[in-house]
Amino acid sequence: MPNQPASEIELLRAAYAAFNARDIDTALALMTPDVAWPRAFKGGFVRGTEEVRAYWTEQWSEIDGRVEPVAFHPEDAGQILVEVHQVVRDLSGGVLADEHVGHRFTIEHGLIQAMEVCSLPSSNPGD
Repeated sequence: MPNQPASEIELLRAAYAAFNARDIDTALALMTPDVAWPRAFKGGFVRGTEEVRAYWTEQWSEIDGRVEPVAFHPEDAGQILVEVHQVVRDLSGGVLADEHVGHRFTIEHGLIQAMEVCSLPSSNPGD
């Protein structure tokens, strides 16, 4: 029986909450062992939970990012596009970025298998 979108949305909400709380172990437990994750702050991708752990640890030593999901848009092939409000601050509290971006997740067997940063369809009115 395939996962219902509601359970996948709850999975993603839990992952964002763990990220914002800097609870790496809880966040990684929601991912497949070979998860593909973007190095949005540095470019490229990391693969696997230990590489995600190292990337987040490095990222949090340099910037303070908070990402709040705003809307969830289920797509085909087990993917969900999440509109997020992202606020990135330097370590002294200055705002570096305050924007809405898209995160496209691939869910496999009830776990996050991949995430990519993407543009939002509604972010360019008139296009």
